[in-house]
Amino acid sequence: MATTKIYIVYYSLHGHVETMAREVQRGVNAVEGVEGTLWQVPETLSDLILQKMKAPPKANDVPEIRPEQLVEADGFLFGFPSRFGVMAAQCKAFFDATHEIWETQALAGKPAGVFWSTGFHGGGQELTALTAVTQLAHHGMIFVPLGYTFGSGMFDMNEVKGGSSYGSGTFAADGSRQPTELELQQAFYQGKYVAGIAKKLKA
Repeated sequence: MATTKIYIVYYSLHGHVETMAREVQRGVNAVEGVEGTLWQVPETLSDLILQKMKAPPKANDVPEIRPEQLVEADGFLFGFPSRFGVMAAQCKAFFDATHEIWETQALAGKPAGVFWSTGFHGGGQELTALTAVTQLAHHGMIFVPLGYTFGSGMFDMNEVKGGSSYGSGTFAADGSRQPTELELQQAFYQGKYVAGIAKKLKA
């Protein structure tokens, strides 16, 4: 049976989404016959601005993706930080550049999930996912939410936890907070869950 290819496409400014993306990839690769590949969307900020924002260097082991490369994949997981309840402008710019693929509907019928990072509770833990669905819908992609399949981890009230029925998420606070073990567990689960669905659809 041919390998099912999942592209994990993300943007990360301070590293939180990257950390989540790597755990999502681990989950994808845990499914037999499925291969997860990490990709970064191109940066739109200048080096000077990034320096002033104290942004760490981008991961040098994750290549930048071009829009036309999306057609190679059987499914997707898109990750991004939230900006006022929507995906970061870098991700929106990337989706805006997919117009040629949109014209042919080359991504129609392919499953896609989303994961994210926000600053605080009011930063868009659900809204960021909801607004991202518009990008998937125009391409005809099939949005794959988690529902409550993550089980008891969805209901844990003993700690602050990002994520929702729409996908996995984390809180960055002022940038110093890192994804917790529970958030990483949900990211791993999401990768495994979406990979399983993509495998079934391809078969």
